[in-house]
Amino acid sequence: MPEPHRHASHPAIAKRLKRAGGHLAKVIEMIETGRSCLDIATQLQAVESAIAQAKRTLVQDHLDHCLDEVVGELPPEQRRPIDEFKLISKFL
Repeated sequence: MPEPHRHASHPAIAKRLKRAGGHLAKVIEMIETGRSCLDIATQLQAVESAIAQAKRTLVQDHLDHCLDEVVGELPPEQRRPIDEFKLISKFL
């Protein structure tokens, strides 16, 4: 069995997702108790943003660490396209 794949950012990502889970439970409660659609949509937006940010952090961390591990040491002129790829991926 392979070793667990962990990065320094994983605890923060887990914390963010747990918080989003709490917000999602609140959304369900809001629906069940008949809260306004505007209130529900606002809360859903917060959940969606939290999950999107967690995903973005996970992908960025993966690119920053795992891509470097695969590529290894390179001279600066060969490293530039990889560094540019990592930078531009932050816009996704």
